[in-house]
Parts: sequence; C-alpha cells; structure tokens
Amino acid sequence: MSLHDRPAHRVPTWLRILLPAILILGWIAAAGLGGPTFGKLSSVVSNDQASFLPSSAESTAVQDALPGFLGDDEVPAIVVAAGEGELDADALERLETLQQQVAELDGVVEASPLIPSDDGRAAQFVALLDSSGDSGEVPDIVEALRTSVADATADSDLQAAVTGPAGFSADIVEAFGGIDGLLLLVAFGAVFLILMVVYRSPLLPVLVLLTSVSALCLAILIVFELAKADVLTLSGQTQGILFILVVGAATDYGLLYTARFREALGEVDSRWQATVRALKGSCEPIIASGGTVIAGLLCLLLSDLVSNQQLGPVAAIGIATSILAGLTMLPALLLAFGRVAFWPFAPTPERPRTKPEGKGLWSGVSRLVDRRTRTVWIATALVLGIGAVGATQLQAEGVPSSEFVVGESQARDGQALLSAHFPGGSGAPTQVLAPAAELEDVADAVAGVEGVESVEAVSEDSPSGTIPLPADPASPFGDAEPTVVDGQVLLQATLVDAPDSDAAQAVVRELREVVHAVSLEVRVGGTTATAIDTNDASDHDRALIIPIVLLVISLILMLLLRSIVAALVLLATTVLSYFTALGVGAVILGWMGIPAMDPAVPLFAFVFLVALGVDYNIFLMTRVREEVAEHGHREGVLRGLRVTGGVITSAGVVLAATFAALGVIPVLFLLQLAIIVALGVLIDTMLVRSLLVPALALDIGAKTWWPSRLAREPRSDVLGPSGR
Repeated sequence: MSLHDRPAHRVPTWLRILLPAILILGWIAAAGLGGPTFGKLSSVVSNDQASFLPSSAESTAVQDALPGFLGDDEVPAIVVAAGEGELDADALERLETLQQQVAELDGVVEASPLIPSDDGRAAQFVALLDSSGDSGEVPDIVEALRTSVADATADSDLQAAVTGPAGFSADIVEAFGGIDGLLLLVAFGAVFLILMVVYRSPLLPVLVLLTSVSALCLAILIVFELAKADVLTLSGQTQGILFILVVGAATDYGLLYTARFREALGEVDSRWQATVRALKGSCEPIIASGGTVIAGLLCLLLSDLVSNQQLGPVAAIGIATSILAGLTMLPALLLAFGRVAFWPFAPTPERPRTKPEGKGLWSGVSRLVDRRTRTVWIATALVLGIGAVGATQLQAEGVPSSEFVVGESQARDGQALLSAHFPGGSGAPTQVLAPAAELEDVADAVAGVEGVESVEAVSEDSPSGTIPLPADPASPFGDAEPTVVDGQVLLQATLVDAPDSDAAQAVVRELREVVHAVSLEVRVGGTTATAIDTNDASDHDRALIIPIVLLVISLILMLLLRSIVAALVLLATTVLSYFTALGVGAVILGWMGIPAMDPAVPLFAFVFLVALGVDYNIFLMTRVREEVAEHGHREGVLRGLRVTGGVITSAGVVLAATFAALGVIPVLFLLQLAIIVALGVLIDTMLVRSLLVPALALDIGAKTWWPSRLAREPRSDVLGPSGR
C-alpha cells in the first residue's frame, strides 16, 4: 500500500494535530522576528554606483585613492542659482549670505566661495557634506540644505537648486523611499484581488498571502543579518526585486500546491490523505522550478559588477524561503482549515471542483491544439518572432544618471541650470590619478583633449584646495605645490559637457587613450568614468552570463524530464518569448519617450524570464510526463494542458502583476525591468505554455521524451484522429 493510500486512522491523531501546529507556530515566530527588520533594511542599503564596480576598473582605483587627497567622508553638493537677467548687487549679496549660512549648517564641512558665471546670470558654490554619519545621513543634510536655499530665494526671481553627487544621491534615496510601504501595498493588493477572482473564496487568498508574507519576512531577516555582517552588499534596486520576487514566487508555489490539494479533496475524504497526495504531486515541480530559478540567479555571481553579483544570492535566498513556505506553511494551514478554506465552493468526492470532460476554456484550447497542431505552433512562433523584431531597436548603452529618477528631480533640474551657465562638468570633475614624475606631461595631454574646459591639481597648500595647471607664477599662491600621496598626484579636469552626457563619456574615453600613451600607470575616474566602467562591465556580463544560464538550465531540464529533446524545446521557446518581451518592451518604452535602457536591464530580464518562464513549463511538463506515462503521449499532453491551464495562467498573472508593481517606484531601472518582465511572463503564460509548447510536443510526438523510455511509444499512438 502506498503512502497516499494509507487510511487516515493509521496516522496518530496527535501527529496530525501537532505537526501542522508546530509548522504554523514556527513560521509565525519567523515572521515575528523578520517583520521588524523591514524598517531597518534601509540602514544596510547602499546606492553608490562606484561601490559596486569591480576592483579592476580604473574608476575604482581612483575612488580608492581619493581619501588620501581629499579626506574621508566628504560628498560635494552644488548650489546653483540663476536669474532672469544679469544678477544685480542685491542678488549677489543674497547668495553670499546664503553661502555663509550653508557653511554653518550641521553636516556641512565647508562651503567654497561664490563663483559667478561668465554671462553674469548665475552663480554657484560647492558645499562639502559629511558622509560619515556623525552629522546625520547625507539625504537629511541635503534636505536641510535645500530648505535653506528655498528660504533664501523665496521672495526673489532667482531659480535655485541643489545638485551634484550629494543632490543626486538624495533624490535616489527619496525615490526608493516607498519601497517598504507603497511597493508592498500595491503588490499585495494586486495579488489579493487576483486570488479572490481565481478562488472565489474569502479565506483562501488570505492563507496564500500569509504564506507569502511569512516567506518574505524570513528572507528579509536572513538578508539583513548577512548585509549587517558585510557578507552581502545590498542596493535599493536589489531590495525592491527581492520583495517582488518573493511575493510572486511564494504565491505561485502556493497556487500550484493549492490546486493539487483541491484536486485531492475531490478524490478523498481525509484532509491528511489530501495533504499527502498534494505534497507528492507538487513537491517535485515546486522544488525543480525553484531550483532552476536559484541556479539561474546564482550565475550572476560571475558578474563583474558587485550589484549584479549580490542580486544572485539575495534573490536566491528569497526563492528558497518561498519554496520552504510553499511546502510547509501553506500545507499546514490548509491541513488545519481543510475544506473550510475553499468555502463556499469546497470540493468533496461527491462534488469535485473539476469541470466535466470536454467543458471549459482549457478543454477548448486543448481541442484547438489537437486539431490544428502544426498551424497553432507555426502561427504562435510567427507572432512571437514579429514581436521579437522590436529588440533590434533596443538601445541598452546606458542612460544618464540624471534620468535615473523618473519624475521630479531637483538635482536633474539643477544640473540643467548649471550646464546652461557653467561648464557642464562643474562640481563633478573627471579625476586623473598620475605618477608625480609625469605631472606635466599628463596635464598637457589632458588639457589638449577637446571638451576639457580646465585642469587643476589637488593641493593642500592652496586655500581653494586646487591649483590651476599650468601653474600661474603671478598668482598669490603661485608657490603652492600639488599634493603627492604615495608618489602620485590627483588632477581634476572640468569638462565642457554635463558629466552624465554621451559627449562627456566620449571625452573621457579619449582622455584615457591620451594619458595611457603618456604612462600606463595613469588612471581616470570620476562620475563619468564610473558610468563608463559600469556600462562596459554590464556588456561583459551579458556576453558571459547569458550562455552560462542557458547551459545550466538546459542541464537541469534534461535531468528533471529525463529528455534532451523536451529540455531543448522548452529552452528554445522560453528564449523566443524573452526576445519577444524585449522587443515589445522596447517599443512601449519608445512610445513612453524612454528609448535608452539601463545596460543591466536585458541581463536581469533574461535571468528572470528564462528562469521563471521555464518555471511554468516545468509545472506543465512534469504533469504532462505524469499523464503520458499513464495515458500515452497524445492524450497525456492534452490532459496535462487541461489540468494545469487554469493554475499556471493564474500563477503567471500573479507574477506579472507583482513585477508590474515595481513601476510604482520612480526609478528608471525598475520601471524598465517591470515592463519587460511583466510582458514576458504574460507572453510565456498565455502563448508559449498554452499553445506553442503543447503543439510542438504533439507535432514532435513521443520523440519529445528521447532518450527516456517514453520516447519508444509507437507513432500511431501519438497522432490524433483529426491528424494535422
């Protein structure tokens, strides 16, 4: 007698009560410990792009050397103001007063003298902010600074803003501010509504969402402790993806288990027997699909970018807790509540919650696939191929940092104001680290590059902290010498163009070429160089990681399905849906006026869509394989499609809705990722898994399962009565 057929009375009553009680209480305790860490997670989050670069990057070497020249824990904020015409004496006096007030603000280390523009219509000064945390966090200091600026210019015609690295950092932190509240509220709200429609039960959606929340709490607790111990590096975008991935994955696994449990309740009276049957039927696909996602995510550890590397284990932890909750907490809850969880449509052996044979949407879909097999897969592939053409319009070379925040950004407005009256690179110079012996040659090479406005050397002898190059003997500080640290000097090149512009990147690339011709020991860093190194690392990551992900997932599918053909079919169809999502997403973003894309988006979208797309195909094909073993290939494929159609489609809609929720965070990267992944999940669920894969499986026949024994089914048993 098999375990799932064992009578309920053979299992002690105390065990049937104690086991679910322990699991439920254990998860409640985990949620109680993890819940409070939601508010603390931001304390271990870093959004500094430079901190995520590989150690081999030039900009990283420059960043590491900066404290020796400029001191530790100082971030520049640029205060810029402009009038409708030339600034008069009253306006300049007002700004001088503002500069003095800013210099005295808590958290401001020092403020430079006021610098009027050449056209006389604007003025700026740089405030160095303490980033050590002793005077508060940088965003809070920027907020106080912006308040002072607004108060000082309130009753004038001056347009003023706080920009520069500190300003952009503050705007980014503010953009991520809703990640703990708004994002989760929208995600859980969307999921709850979908579950209400799917289950038509007031209690079951609550149990599924409670499972998702518990999985998220445990994941947050683990990630927080690892980040606090400096084992992981966490960014705001990684935090947002973790939240969404856990909510979506845990709900999907919950849907799959719930479908099996409801099916079992329609076959047996005992809740215990139904639980055993449901676990037997759902354990393999849930663990296999979750394991596939984890394997794909861990491939990100091969990335050159620390932000990409860390997303892998962080998201893998989230998927692991989702699997654990889906196979322990939800079964315990459903065992405890039994048929009451499905009220008012509770299934019983006398009234199973299944549609009569030949009735319902998925029976109609299976008949279409059976009768028009080749037509269905060719037409579906053509539609997907047409959508994929849009991928040729993809512009994933990077976006300006000023566009990182969607919507209002004072730092972006300030940068535009600054570029209109000053050299675009004012306040955010390109930094050149050079051997002291090569100072003159390097300085001449830098100054000779078109697009460089001026060159200065960092000098502790100068009140301004820098001296112009070439040195001016007539200057009161003409005898000041550049600061030398470990035999190196630091040059600062102010560019004509804004530091996040394509023109500035072209200038920096040329700068690297000319200074390397002088000495290979020279390193070029700064805001623009950091963006270049980030984009280059992203290009490297795509070329390396995507083939590895494909290889790893192919091997997992072959082992799971015991078939090379089925694995390759699933992988090929999923990759096709990825390119379709990328193409359609690129077109939609173009319509929205966002043609440029963060270079990391295609890679992240690939990992999520291929791993999660294969997820749904695993749900389908493991059930199909089970049915094929009992009913033959053709009938097994059609039965598997009918049985899994509703639950997999529901799971896809849930996951698409949760990823779409990322769009409420006004960060361009998350908006682009939300659109492409949500599209991809829907395409994969509605077209690939429902039409393309079943039709291909029927057209290929039993050879779909080669080299397993299922491939030896006679071809005559595969063809349907209606042929092709």
